[in-house]
Amino acid sequence: MPLQRIDNELVWRQRSPVQQRLIWLGWFLGVCLFLFCAKVVSDNTIWEFMTDAHVQAASLIARMVPPDWSITASLLLPLWDTLNIATVGTALGVVIAFPLSFLAAANTSPHPLLRALALMVIVSSRSINALIWAILLVTIVGPGLLAGMIAIALRSIGFLGKLLYEAIEEVDQEPVEAIRATGAGRLQELAWGVLPQIVPAFAGTTVYRWDINIRESTVLGLVGAGGIGLQMNAAINNLAWGQVATVFVLIFATVIFSEWVSARIRHAVI
Repeated sequence: MPLQRIDNELVWRQRSPVQQRLIWLGWFLGVCLFLFCAKVVSDNTIWEFMTDAHVQAASLIARMVPPDWSITASLLLPLWDTLNIATVGTALGVVIAFPLSFLAAANTSPHPLLRALALMVIVSSRSINALIWAILLVTIVGPGLLAGMIAIALRSIGFLGKLLYEAIEEVDQEPVEAIRATGAGRLQELAWGVLPQIVPAFAGTTVYRWDINIRESTVLGLVGAGGIGLQMNAAINNLAWGQVATVFVLIFATVIFSEWVSARIRHAVI
């Protein structure tokens, strides 16, 4: 029995037979879809490899211990490049996503067509992984940091834009209406009625995205987009597992550092 609100009171209402059958049909179709997907995965998996997977994993870990610390100094510059890719890419994403979110929000968009276009950009950005963007951009602009920065930015636009426009749509309208009653213009309503309400969400979302981008930028080098991923790829190709372990340790330390920085920033801003 679903819970419905009638005259500002929550009342349990009995579902009709048709509603109940549709619910059971939905569950049945969901189970069928799950079983079909499981069969597809099973048919495309070579299960014989799983019999000695634990042996292979133990052998690989043994070859990675101890890490080759002699290459640490040569990894510091690529690690710095990785941080720059994440930071600049996040900044570019914020610059584009911020005005885009106002165009996508139903309560601030000036025209339905502009809102549809903004939503299409946001969905398109979120639909493609940063690694795929990097592969395309390496082909277009060539390998290097620029491709990685643009890839991170393109991926960030959808993430930031979606969360920001949802925050804009959830703002309290009373301050906006009060400012409008004073004869303020549209931009003044946004600046003094909407913007102060979304600043905490904007700051928290931006820092959170920067934290995610540091992790994503560590692997962009695998496709030639710069950063420490290039060294990791080279070490894997040369079967230098001690060097691979060193890269893993530095990436892990960088992620821990970014977690600490993002937590401090969120605590200071929000």
